[in-house]
Amino acid sequence: MVDANLVIFAFSLTLFAGLSTGIGSALAFFTRHTNTKFLAVALGFSAGVMIYVSLVEIFFKGRAALMESV
Repeated sequence: MVDANLVIFAFSLTLFAGLSTGIGSALAFFTRHTNTKFLAVALGFSAGVMIYVSLVEIFFKGRAALMESV
């Protein structure tokens, strides 16, 4: 049986992600001028976060695989 608190937590995280996407797109839609410096910083930050998350996932899965083979 699935715990109701876990379902609510998962739903709230999904809702937060969707609202964040909507707010970001609304900001992009309603701005009159493109601020290239802000865009460069935002893209650099998002790329850094994605690289970090990918490497952390790979690191822990690789560590687990190495521990199983020993």
